[in-house]
Amino acid sequence: MWIVELAFTGDPARLAARPAHRELLTGLHRDGIVRMAGPLADESGAVIVLDTADPQAVLDADPYFTTPGVTVVSVREWRPFLG
Repeated sequence: MWIVELAFTGDPARLAARPAHRELLTGLHRDGIVRMAGPLADESGAVIVLDTADPQAVLDADPYFTTPGVTVVSVREWRPFLG
């Protein structure tokens, strides 16, 4: 599994791109690739948990990750032992 951490700014392009991004994540959730996703409580960023061998393919397929106002802070492998 992978944890993708995002940071946000107030750029309006981010908010305009968000509905298509959420629709894509919803489809990936149905497919079992996105396990969890959502904004941080203070809206400064978000966390996405991926269950895939190739997290970069997910990032490359979604233009949201290169939208002004969105920065991919980290993509880190995660090995949960519970859940």
